[in-house]
Amino acid sequence: MVVALVIAALVLGSLLFHWLSPWWMTPLASNWGSIDNALIITMWICAVAFIALNLFMAWLIWRYRHRPGNRAHYEPENSRLERRLTFWTAIGIAGMLAPGLIAWNQYVTVPADAAVVEANGEQWRWSFRLPGRDGVLGTAEPARITSDNAFGLNPKDPYGRDDLIVDTAELHLPVNRPVKMVLRSKDVLHDFYVPEFRAKMDLVPGIVTYLWLTPTQTGTYDILCAELCGAGHHQMRGTVVVEDEASYRKWLSEQMTFGQMAAESRGGGGTRLARADADPSKGVGR
Repeated sequence: MVVALVIAALVLGSLLFHWLSPWWMTPLASNWGSIDNALIITMWICAVAFIALNLFMAWLIWRYRHRPGNRAHYEPENSRLERRLTFWTAIGIAGMLAPGLIAWNQYVTVPADAAVVEANGEQWRWSFRLPGRDGVLGTAEPARITSDNAFGLNPKDPYGRDDLIVDTAELHLPVNRPVKMVLRSKDVLHDFYVPEFRAKMDLVPGIVTYLWLTPTQTGTYDILCAELCGAGHHQMRGTVVVEDEASYRKWLSEQMTFGQMAAESRGGGGTRLARADADPSKGVGR
């Protein structure tokens, strides 16, 4: 009898914790409402199963508790009950899987007009790279990473000379424009995650991963690493600023290109490269 009351109290306490809890999803600031929908549907299905099964178990414990003179009926198999359990379990699993599969299909299908931004993770900081006027990111590889070439860009690739290097943890994005985030890691597993965007993806050393999203609300949001990546994992934070097109263009104009950074690092020997980046007639920004 006591066990039945404890189980019933557990169900009631869980419901009260859910209704009264201050911890809930952050306001949505991207196009990924389908991810929220999949999560909410999964939660409701699990909630119904949790409540029904636990209350049923509590009722069974109370209804068939030991009483003098009562003998239990031994029934090792009940095919009718097993068919019902199998059917309703399959319905519940399908109900949880279907919304997630629909959202995943959208998640891996990047719009053709999406802008490209590369996010680079390392212990324990973020940095970013955006294409220049040619709209194409230059090639890069880990073997080329040096103190003067943090992204490992190929200096002979003309498409990389006008790439914008954002060597800080603050990224700006235009509102209501789709963007494909290309993700690379220099050392260990990281995970690019902005809670308000819902979208997240692991950064795997040696592999280029990606996600895409469309920011729908202007504002400043935290970039988190959602993968335990070492002792400084908790401080691996960044900022993404979603703003109007004019403000975004102004921010872009303030960023340095790879060619300009290379010119500065080489001193006077890099002047020609810097001028080529500034002058589209030189054939660099195709």
